[in-house]
Amino acid sequence: MYARDTRPIDICVDRELTDPRVIDLLREHLAGMHAHSPAESVHALDLDGLRRPEITYLTAWRDDQLLACGAIKELQASTPGQAGHGEIKSMRTGARHLRQGAARALLTELLALARQRGYARVSLGTGSAPAFEPALAMYRQFGFVDCGPFADYRADPFSRFMTLALVGA
Repeated sequence: MYARDTRPIDICVDRELTDPRVIDLLREHLAGMHAHSPAESVHALDLDGLRRPEITYLTAWRDDQLLACGAIKELQASTPGQAGHGEIKSMRTGARHLRQGAARALLTELLALARQRGYARVSLGTGSAPAFEPALAMYRQFGFVDCGPFADYRADPFSRFMTLALVGA
């Protein structure tokens, strides 16, 4: 068993998505999604999708090593009379960096952004195959619960949908 690396994880907003390490991790993410779900059930975003203005893309680093990535998409902006809704997208930890706390650090930061934006809830869609179970377990630990499809998604046997109500958003 390996000792857990306790060095700090730095979370950065990446607006350009041009670093080759980021591009490689995104390729790993897309390949993993397609390896475990049929193409019509993969809703992962490519580089152009992640560069859209409603997306905030974060990366997690330790020293100069990219550990993980994740994003939040604004589905509905908060207004003075109504709290908004965000969607977690493109969560991925690099295969060499699993179980080092990077995904937890990213999700914590993404939820902090959602609260700053005044979202009432944050939702996500992921796969239903056994390969997605570690991610589902982490989301459950953060308080996410199963829900039906949201936004433009449709129910299908290869997708799972979860949501988290943000108390005091």
